[in-house]
Amino acid sequence: MGDGEKARLVAWGREMRAVHDRLRGALRLSQEAVVAGRELPDPGRELLLFCHGFCSALDGHHRGEDALLFPAIEATHADLSVQLRKLEQDHAMIGTLLAGLQSAVSRTASPEVLGQHLDGLAAIMESHFGFEERTLVAILDRLELDATVADVLGPL
Repeated sequence: MGDGEKARLVAWGREMRAVHDRLRGALRLSQEAVVAGRELPDPGRELLLFCHGFCSALDGHHRGEDALLFPAIEATHADLSVQLRKLEQDHAMIGTLLAGLQSAVSRTASPEVLGQHLDGLAAIMESHFGFEERTLVAILDRLELDATVADVLGPL
C-alpha cells in the first residue's frame, strides 16, 4: 500500500472530526442569529436560513453514516453492533429535535423558544459527537470504504 492509500484510510477519522467541527460551527451561527434576532425587527428570515442550513447539514451527515459508514464498520467489527445501534438511536432523537426546531422557525417562535431548541440540540449533539469520536475514530483510521466523503459524512 502506498503512502497515498494509507493517507486515504487515515483520513476517515480526520474527516469525521472535521465534519463534526463544521456542524458545531453551523450550530454556533444559528445560536448567534437567535441572539442577534432579539434586537432585529424581523429576525425570522436570517434565522430561517441559518437553521435550515444547519438542519439540512446535520440530517445529511446522519443519513450518510446510517446508510454507508455504520454498515461498513459493522461488517468488520461486529463487536460494535450495540454502540452502532446507540448511535443510530441518537440520530433518530436528533432528527426529532431538528423537526421541532424547524417547526418553531416556521411558526416564527420567539427568540427565547428558538434558543431553547438550539440549546437542547447542542447538548445532545455534543454528547453524541463525543461518543461517536471515542468509539469510532480509531476504527475509521483503518477503514477501507470506497465512497465519497460527502456520501458518507454529509454534504459539508
